[in-house]
Amino acid sequence: MKKIILIVSLILLNQYQAKTIRDSAYVAPETLNRFDFDDDCDACGCAAGNGSSGFESLLNPQFIGIKYFAQHYKAKENLFVKDLTQDQYFNTLQLWGKIPLTKKLSVYVSLPFHFHEKKTMQGDIRINGIGDLNLMGIYQLMSSKDNFHHLSGGLGVKIPLGKFDEKGASGVNPSFQLGTGSWDYQAALNYKFQKNKVAVLVNTDYTIKTENRKNYRFGNQWNYAATGFYQVAGNEKSIFSVKTGVQGEVYAQNKQFDEALPNTAGSALYGKLGFEASYKKLSLGSELMLPMYTHLAGGDIEAQSRFSVFLNIGI
Repeated sequence: MKKIILIVSLILLNQYQAKTIRDSAYVAPETLNRFDFDDDCDACGCAAGNGSSGFESLLNPQFIGIKYFAQHYKAKENLFVKDLTQDQYFNTLQLWGKIPLTKKLSVYVSLPFHFHEKKTMQGDIRINGIGDLNLMGIYQLMSSKDNFHHLSGGLGVKIPLGKFDEKGASGVNPSFQLGTGSWDYQAALNYKFQKNKVAVLVNTDYTIKTENRKNYRFGNQWNYAATGFYQVAGNEKSIFSVKTGVQGEVYAQNKQFDEALPNTAGSALYGKLGFEASYKKLSLGSELMLPMYTHLAGGDIEAQSRFSVFLNIGI
């Protein structure tokens, strides 16, 4: 089982890792009794957020771990170029954890480190540094007696630790940033159905973004996702599950000095495929997302792919 997990992870990482180019489901009931939420993601690359590969349904209900999240976009070079010629790569290495406070209440925390790059006619532009800190309280609202149905809700806040560059916000992709520079607030709702070897997770969240000190405000954001899991193999010590589903994102217009900015709203829908596995207290997962529909920044930006991989330790 450990060899299978390692081989699959290395294959996915080798093929889909974002880089510079020239160019469960039966899972033991206690492992699915919690409901996890998508990370908030600002339009066109999550540069000002924490990444939106989605909260994995981790096989350890309480954990600390690390996640790598990569995204690739195509964008217009400038207003005078018709074609989408500019490659933009958004990479995030994230420390995260889910810590129980009571039987029904837990706290989720994540701290990202971003290293982004875009390739322009004038040369490559790179930014890197700490991103915004995310905190969320998660509360179990309902759990059926047969343990098939679970409903949880959450409220969260994003603390602006990442740097916001006002000059960068005037480009084709205003989200080529390390942070929003603003305090943002999130509400989330998550439903899980699990029976035998099949599990289905459905979640939605909404992020309210506020104006930062530079009088710039990123548009509010709505995320939604549905993911199905099927357990391929498992025993007392290990579980291996595959997953597939869809994830959508809708962004409102950005504003500056309370004036709506053109070509900043948009939406995208992704199909996703991945796996999750656990061995004792260790859990490993990976996910590839490809766009089914993309219309970002009024068509000036096009999503290409997303990839994530995480490794967690149960606590």
